[in-house]
Amino acid sequence: MENATVEKVMQRYPKAGRDSLIPILQAVQEEQGFLSEDAVVSIGRHLRIPASKVFGVATFYNQFRFQPKGKYHVMVCRGTACHVKGSLKGLEMAKKVLKLEPGKTSRDKLFSLEVVACMGACGLAPVVNINGQFYAKVTPMKLQRTIEGCRPRSCSRR
Repeated sequence: MENATVEKVMQRYPKAGRDSLIPILQAVQEEQGFLSEDAVVSIGRHLRIPASKVFGVATFYNQFRFQPKGKYHVMVCRGTACHVKGSLKGLEMAKKVLKLEPGKTSRDKLFSLEVVACMGACGLAPVVNINGQFYAKVTPMKLQRTIEGCRPRSCSRR
């Protein structure tokens, strides 16, 4: 299915050149949720450029993901206002609780973690967004409780 998705996007760019690389990357990610290794190779083949060049461009821009998002996509803002208000401590807590580095997805596909430059909610700093819901004035402990609240309840609890 993945290759069919990439091919469908490529059909919209029949005589594409290097100048179409970013729109193609965006379209493929929009369709399949991330850029797989196969997609990068196919895009390179279609544009007649090495896959390493395609990957180099895609890794330069932080809008591109190389793993699918988790069921709970945690975005930590690191913009200026959030930085000044302590978002680094929130990010460190998210990494610790999720056992993930930014840009990664947990093996069970439950969580993914992303760092963003700005969410445009500076008056609420520091801000975290989970699946489109904003959490304002987030402290590390508040973030830990929020993330833990997303986890399925253990069957062994009594």
